[in-house]
Amino acid sequence: MFEVINPGLETSVQELPGRIGYWEQGFPPSGPMDIWSFRLANLLVGNAREAAALECQFLGPALKFHDATVIAVTGADMKPTLDGEPVPMWESVAVSSGQTLELGPALLGARAYIAVAGGLDTPQVLGSRSTFHMAGVGGIDGHAIQAGQRIETGVPGSDASAGKRVKSDARPTIDNPRRWDIEVVPGPNDDWIDAEGQRRFLESDWKLLAKSNRTGFRLEGPEWSFTDRATNKRPEHGQDPSNILDHGYPFGSVNLAGQTPIILVNDGPSTGGFINPYTVITAAFWKLAQSLPGDVYRFRAVTLEEAQALRRELDLRCRPESLEAA
Repeated sequence: MFEVINPGLETSVQELPGRIGYWEQGFPPSGPMDIWSFRLANLLVGNAREAAALECQFLGPALKFHDATVIAVTGADMKPTLDGEPVPMWESVAVSSGQTLELGPALLGARAYIAVAGGLDTPQVLGSRSTFHMAGVGGIDGHAIQAGQRIETGVPGSDASAGKRVKSDARPTIDNPRRWDIEVVPGPNDDWIDAEGQRRFLESDWKLLAKSNRTGFRLEGPEWSFTDRATNKRPEHGQDPSNILDHGYPFGSVNLAGQTPIILVNDGPSTGGFINPYTVITAAFWKLAQSLPGDVYRFRAVTLEEAQALRRELDLRCRPESLEAA
């Protein structure tokens, strides 16, 4: 068990793969945005990759442990300390009963992950412990953690031990470049954007706006232009060129609301009446998770086969072979 002394900024319980099978009822998958850092944190403490852990965004929490355990902190650099002494990131660290882990503001990246041996033993809601803030389900009472809460942990596995480290070449590169290359695949509605509009999307800078959250990442950039299909259509498709008859939204779709693209992320809707010209691939989601308002995206189109290869490459870096002695 550990106690929340300071909750940080919307620190939440998340797990993989999230809440599956309820999207049509209004409950998205949720889960960690940076699955790469999340899985490595669990790997370090001997947990299954899907075990529940904490996702910290922009400003981390302070947690007092009531039992000896093993922890790991990955993702954004929030300068973690244990009783005031620096804690190495990307390593498994022993914690004694009574010690306090504290994370500060993110200096590099945006989201950090805290895994505890045995995982977080919180109630499941609709088959998942993942927190969906907007509906108040999952996590602890449906919301971000709060000061004074006590969170139970599960039974540590046989691989839970301190002194393990993720090899440098197996970690995501989080160095606050303020510019990110984001891989996308065309579709499902790329044929509603003309050739010039598609060229402009792929060759322009897009700024991430502060009006973004785990539902959608709102972008600012040049205007879009459309094909005849978007401007000469039946009335049920709506008046604006970006309107379309309600249809399903892919996870990671670049949802075009008028002239404003919004990348639909973990807590995004499942359906609606806007077109989605491109979709961010799952292997690039960690870049979205670690970017900050004001950062600039440049999108790069890849094929479905390339997207699958990038995801396989990410998965290979989340295996026991990616660890070494600290």
